[in-house]
Amino acid sequence: MTTKELKKYFKEHMVPSKLYKIGGAHKNRICLDKSEGGWRVYFQDKKDKIGIMKFVDEASACNTMKDELRKLMEQLYGLTWAGAR
Repeated sequence: MTTKELKKYFKEHMVPSKLYKIGGAHKNRICLDKSEGGWRVYFQDKKDKIGIMKFVDEASACNTMKDELRKLMEQLYGLTWAGAR
C-alpha cells in the first residue's frame, strides 16, 4: 500500500481527516511521514511526537497507520473495518 492508496482508503471508509495527517505533522493527529532512512507513524501532541514507530518501507508504515486509525475509529465511534485489507 502507498500513501496515495491509504488516502483513498480512508476517504472510502469515511475516516475523518481531523484524525490523521499523511505526509507531515499536525497537532492532535496520527501522522505518517517520510524521514531519513524510512517512514514514521506517530501521534503529534502540540510540539511532541509520541509513540514513534519507524519503518524501512512505505507499505509497512501505511498498514500500521491503517491499523492505528481502525483502533481509534472503533474507540471513538464504535466503527471498524476489521478484516478488510
